[in-house]
Amino acid sequence: MDERAPLNEAMNLLLPYNLELISRLLPDQSEQSVLLQKQILKVFFALTQYVLPMDLLTKPVLSNWMQVFLRVLEAPVPEEVNSRDEDERPELPWWKCKKWAIHILHRLFERYGSPGNVSKEYNEFAQWYLKTFSVGVLEVLLKILELYRQKIYIAPRVMQLCLNYVDQGIIHAHSWSFLKCHMFTIIRDIVFPLLCYSEADDELWHADPHEYIRLKFDIFEDFVSPVMAAQTLLHSACKKRKNMLQKSIDLILEVLNSPNAGAPQKDGALHMIGSIADILLKKPMYKDKMDEMLARYVFPEFSNPKGHMRARACWVLHYFSEIKFKQDEAILEATRLVVNAVLKDEELPVKVEAAIALQMFLNSQDKCEKLIEPQIKEITMELLRIIRVTENDDLTNVMHKIVCTYNERLIPIAVEMCQHMVTTLLQVINSEEGSDEKSIMIMGLLNTLENLLNVMENNQLIMSQLEPIVIQVVACIFTQKQKEFYEEALCLVFVLTNKAISPDLWKVLELMYSIFEDEGIDYFLDMMPSLHNYITVDTQAFLSNEIYLLAMFNICKSVLSSDAGEDPECHAAKLLEVIILQCKGKIDQCIPSFVELVLQRLMREVKTSELRTMCLQVVIAALYYNPVLLFETFATLQATMPATESIASHFIKQWIHDTDCFLGLHDRKLCVLGLCTILAMAPNRPPALNECADKIVPSLILLFDGLKRAYAAKYAESDEESDSDLDEDDDSDYVEVLSSDEDEIDEEGNQYLETLEKKINKSAADKDMNITTAIMSDDDSDDSDDEDYTPPEETALESYTTPLDTDDYAIDEYVTFKEVLLGLQQNDPGWYGALTSHLSTEQQKALQEIMTLADQRKAAAESKRIEQSGGYSFVNQTVPTSFNFGGQPLGR
Repeated sequence: MDERAPLNEAMNLLLPYNLELISRLLPDQSEQSVLLQKQILKVFFALTQYVLPMDLLTKPVLSNWMQVFLRVLEAPVPEEVNSRDEDERPELPWWKCKKWAIHILHRLFERYGSPGNVSKEYNEFAQWYLKTFSVGVLEVLLKILELYRQKIYIAPRVMQLCLNYVDQGIIHAHSWSFLKCHMFTIIRDIVFPLLCYSEADDELWHADPHEYIRLKFDIFEDFVSPVMAAQTLLHSACKKRKNMLQKSIDLILEVLNSPNAGAPQKDGALHMIGSIADILLKKPMYKDKMDEMLARYVFPEFSNPKGHMRARACWVLHYFSEIKFKQDEAILEATRLVVNAVLKDEELPVKVEAAIALQMFLNSQDKCEKLIEPQIKEITMELLRIIRVTENDDLTNVMHKIVCTYNERLIPIAVEMCQHMVTTLLQVINSEEGSDEKSIMIMGLLNTLENLLNVMENNQLIMSQLEPIVIQVVACIFTQKQKEFYEEALCLVFVLTNKAISPDLWKVLELMYSIFEDEGIDYFLDMMPSLHNYITVDTQAFLSNEIYLLAMFNICKSVLSSDAGEDPECHAAKLLEVIILQCKGKIDQCIPSFVELVLQRLMREVKTSELRTMCLQVVIAALYYNPVLLFETFATLQATMPATESIASHFIKQWIHDTDCFLGLHDRKLCVLGLCTILAMAPNRPPALNECADKIVPSLILLFDGLKRAYAAKYAESDEESDSDLDEDDDSDYVEVLSSDEDEIDEEGNQYLETLEKKINKSAADKDMNITTAIMSDDDSDDSDDEDYTPPEETALESYTTPLDTDDYAIDEYVTFKEVLLGLQQNDPGWYGALTSHLSTEQQKALQEIMTLADQRKAAAESKRIEQSGGYSFVNQTVPTSFNFGGQPLGR
């Protein structure tokens, strides 16, 4: 709160002046006066939007301001305002002024004045606000709603905020006691008309169906729409207050059964029933009747000549998609109607609603998948056409669901699908219009494209046809520097390079390098999976052009030489390690540069053990690559540095000291192989090794203990079965209605936790039990959790595999260790004694277990090799029909 001190100090002077000024201005309804009033209200809203400064807004002060807000709302709008065009009125200062007044009132109620739903510091204020102001404000708002009921114009934003305030009042017994007798009238005369298909809807439907679709699916529009506010209010009343659901159902049925109700009214009734679908599907007295309701009132509307009624029928099925159909005929008919609307309806809004309903049915109805399958190719191609025409981002989710569900069936049309999506993407990317909807749609299509590639990844024939199409959009994003889509484009490159890398994809690497040079390291982590593929998938091609190797080194050097942060630096070091291990014996000229780069980074401040061990790991990889070359490099670098402790000595001591920091399977395995390599260098082993002789085998025992756990975790993960598909009770989130004298409490809120704490303490005191409770936040428990923390057996960087990580890698770390140790015992007993003579009994036992495990792993590998080469050869023997257990022993 300290950062608000200057603001509060200033407002302490200005707030009384603003209050006095707006009070004087209120009687004057001229445009200049109202504009000034609006500005004062905006200042008040900004002051209280996120924090309520109760030292400034004492109860008397706030009471004065509340009177101002209500007077603004009650002030009549001048006649000349109502003579203006309806589209212009919301922007006029009189309605803007009212909007800010109700906006403030709603914010005060919702954020600070709603007992049970506010943070701890506002508990007392909330109780005072509810009892002092809620009913008085509601009285004024009901007058505004009454004007709307009498067909007098009310600006949409004012209506929306009025309804939101009423919605907040439903959850509190105090305000509900006032609202209760008015609520059904509000539903019948305010909510229902708002939910009906309007003249403005009809005009837009026919004049610009694309804009109609954009508006109806605009999530930002929902935040300010009176229609959405009416829908939310209806849902709250039916869910939380007794008799409201049944009264609303009676109204809906009255409209649907009335021969005099027109299409707009029936649309409103269906809109109402869809808005409360989740409540109806959980209420025992209603859910079993929903089949009949759909068959009687919704299915027939699919043949209605009015397009908006067909669209509404699709919308209702969308919201009833989780229904448990009692008869197969009902699900069959529902699916048929929706599919037919997607394929054959001539009006775009209907097609869009039908496609979304189809997605919901695929999510919720198991039988739907088989029913749709025969027509899935036609549905997919039509959906792609609709996406291109409408550029609707919701439809990309439908496409994503279809690709995931019907991957095998889509293989024959995968290329055509891909071409459709890429054409649409290029069309949207190259359009001049920029908007959030455009970005969301592009990201959705790119994600769907990635999913399609993942599905087809193992079909190389199809992938070879998809690749040049996808590269078009990747190249477009990179060359036009569409930064917001780099992440998705790099995901596409990753999938394309997973199995093979064509000449065109090597050109994409050049584009990625140019991006890195332009944008620095911002996108390095997103590039990392693809860079790893370029090194490991076609190593021969990677090494055939030294420019590729130089580009990788320059990328790593830029990251490790800048202030990129230690996570990107860890990834850069990992990339160097991957190159060394992947190209063993083929990049001798690069090793000195790689080693120098990581040693320079280690000479600067390193905050985390992860980065330090990752840099050490690059040097260990260089040691494993060629120990002689590494120590020659150390000697060369030593000549350029001050005459302190030798580089080799410092490296070895730091390595042994940090053995416990090497985590996961790969890191420990490389560490073991590196130590085995340096142990086997006798008599050329570095002198520093002798200084650490008593620590080397204990360090190896520690590493093998970690390896044992890491292998166990790996095998357990591969064997474990997922339980995520277990059915959950459908009624698990069913909530009973509140009684008239009951409030809805946010059970996760601070007030609830505090109340719970007090109840526990009181109960304990009553029973003479010494209990002290404190509801702890997640942050409070961090320290106690540290003691039980177990490091993960797999590190995040292990996904970037090397030859060491393949199951068929010829060198086993256990076997290598045993062979090296036995070799030292036979050929260099003095060095062997220095390594092992100090071991404790427990360490000797652990060493023997490692040796035994080495034999077992060697035998298992030999058995696997024989099996892969054709299996064991058994000589056919005659099997006796009986056995003489009492006969002579064999060989006698």
